[in-house]
Amino acid sequence: MSKYKTQFDMMTMQPVPSLIMKLGIPTMISMFVTSIYNMADSYFVGQINTSASGATGVVLGLMAILQAIGFMFGHGSGSIISRKLGEKDIESARRFSATGFYSALFAGIFFLVFGSLLVTPLMILLGSTETILPYARTYGLCILFAAPALVSSCVMNNILRYEGRAFFAMIGLTSGGIINIFLDALFMQKMNMGIFGAGLATAISQYISWFLLLTMFILKKTQTSLAFKYTKFDLPTLSNIITTGLPSLARQGLASISTMVLNNAAGVYGDSAIAAMAIVNKISMLIFSAVLGIGQGFQPICGFNYGAKKYSRVRQAFFFTLIFGTISLGLASATVFVNAEPCIRFFRNDPEVINIGIRALHAQCIALLFVPFQVCNNMLFQSIGYKFNATFLSSLRNGLFFIPILIIFSLVWGLSGIQIAQAVADVMTCLTCIPFTVNFFEKLPKDSKA
Repeated sequence: MSKYKTQFDMMTMQPVPSLIMKLGIPTMISMFVTSIYNMADSYFVGQINTSASGATGVVLGLMAILQAIGFMFGHGSGSIISRKLGEKDIESARRFSATGFYSALFAGIFFLVFGSLLVTPLMILLGSTETILPYARTYGLCILFAAPALVSSCVMNNILRYEGRAFFAMIGLTSGGIINIFLDALFMQKMNMGIFGAGLATAISQYISWFLLLTMFILKKTQTSLAFKYTKFDLPTLSNIITTGLPSLARQGLASISTMVLNNAAGVYGDSAIAAMAIVNKISMLIFSAVLGIGQGFQPICGFNYGAKKYSRVRQAFFFTLIFGTISLGLASATVFVNAEPCIRFFRNDPEVINIGIRALHAQCIALLFVPFQVCNNMLFQSIGYKFNATFLSSLRNGLFFIPILIIFSLVWGLSGIQIAQAVADVMTCLTCIPFTVNFFEKLPKDSKA
């Protein structure tokens, strides 16, 4: 039996390094498996042709839109929940959990209906070429069918994490990811269903993952609840969730816009360029999942202890996460840098795709060393409710820096500029975060003795 009698005791008394690892490792596994099954789609689709491979890059922009809405409600409600639980206000925590979940579910249904009606212009807007469009349209329709599950799963996953129950979140996400990989192989290799098989596999696995996450709440494994009686769709509740989750909306929404801009810029150089950048981004996301996972273990500790006025634990958690994330990401980046060519060839054995992808992947591997600091900053400020800081900083990497850099670099240096734009944006984002961090920790008060 644990010496920590309650969840509150564990979150506010267990040594910070061991607590971060306890919460972060399940999330790292979840992020890793999620990246793997996203890459599995790219692998199986890459066996069709280069245009089909490019379609995964186009639809990535659509998934970023759906995740932006999901993470807005998920991080918004989750951040508030962790602080409410730190204050021992369980009733309010349940109100925010139920309201966040149903808001996301209704938003997902909205995207399913209207996105399906406008799928062709949507795919063109996201950067599809004429040759990619048939594949992107088919794959996109499958993703839209899964929108209610995809969006609301983001909320359940984040509520579980922010409660300090990352293991339960891991069960739902990893199970869905493993099923996705199995169905990819079944539908595409055994049943020859083409890109529709890849999309169908993703849709089915999203609903299975959704059901498994929902089961954790039905079985009352949590302090919060998704019972509809706790919902309160009033302006103060919704505005609090949305403004707290605004950094996630900005981050993921700008990721969608940047994917659209990237696809349109790369499309000038053909389907091979779009496919290459899509593959590089997915490989980078796999590496990135290490620091993102451990960072998501940091978030509930940060919010919980900030709410409990244990500020020294917030400081300790930030720097432990930063050091651990930097070392982990550095080792992973170095491994991929050395093996860039076989990594890209694994997804698409096309000399032109490989040639374009190697330089872009090398640049991103180097720049990923600057990512842990910016991620820790974003998660710190969002978890404690510093809405302006969190929203501004989360807008830099994929938006305020990346989009103008991409446009300018592509005009000045062409394809070479496109290949290094994300790396430059990462370095500039990291440097911008420094004064925000210094100022915050200089003003952080001492622990409350209450």
